[in-house]
Amino acid sequence: MTAISHRPYRFIPHPLHATLLASTVPLFLGALLSDLAYFRSYQIQWSNFSSWLIAGGLVFCGLALLFAIANLVRAEHRAGRPLAYFLLLLATWILGFINALEHAKDAWAAMPMGLILSAVVCLLACIATWLGLSGLRSGGEA
Repeated sequence: MTAISHRPYRFIPHPLHATLLASTVPLFLGALLSDLAYFRSYQIQWSNFSSWLIAGGLVFCGLALLFAIANLVRAEHRAGRPLAYFLLLLATWILGFINALEHAKDAWAAMPMGLILSAVVCLLACIATWLGLSGLRSGGEA
């Protein structure tokens, strides 16, 4: 008698996808830390740093989103995990874009909403990266 085992769909990102995805976390985290520094010191250069870090995070997040779309199409009718990952990454990009628009204002006008948006985007980027890279665990069944 032959035993048949059905393995669940396991998302393993392409190395370039993993690199792009993992790059969003330090960029959005840097933006959050820059916003915190501006909130404490009111030196305008911190707001400029934050704007540039958000722009870089949006570029990397957008490229990772393209990979996520390709993986979503390739996943066919499997578990909802690729869809959840895609939607989380899309929410990260959309809120990051809104955060970039908020930081385009005068530095005084960007606070405290810019700080709150940076915290939310950083948290979403961390969760999306964790979800996107969780298929890379070694050993055992997925």
